[in-house]
Amino acid sequence: MYLNKVLLYGNLTRDPELRALPSGVQVCSFGLATNRVYKDRDGNRQEATDFHNIVVFGRQGETSAQYLKKGASAFVEGRLQSRSWEKDGQKQYRTEVVADRVQFGPRGGGSAASAGRGAPEEAAGASSGAPVEYPEEEINPDDIPF
Repeated sequence: MYLNKVLLYGNLTRDPELRALPSGVQVCSFGLATNRVYKDRDGNRQEATDFHNIVVFGRQGETSAQYLKKGASAFVEGRLQSRSWEKDGQKQYRTEVVADRVQFGPRGGGSAASAGRGAPEEAAGASSGAPVEYPEEEINPDDIPF
């Protein structure tokens, strides 16, 4: 059995671009930066950054283009794919992650840019730091409709 699986968590390096294929399928592409911290031979702390090209198809791509912006964090799950094409007589290559799933990271808060666009929990006041109040009566499992 063979496996081609990629899991990445990082920040977008540019705003997503949404395009449509001739078949009508929507395609979203964006860059994602990941970093790692390690110690070199001398014991000094080093940081390395890798840049990844991400492609998302269909409804997931539309949603990614709508909600993600440069600098936002995202968790991408997908597969590696390389493609090539001819440009000005030169063969060009590109390796990208074709995402099966994109999860949006936590939103930055406090600015006017994020006002009114918060998660439902924020709108309900759950993020205000107050504890959630649960009903005191017992819940009967027979009352649950599913």
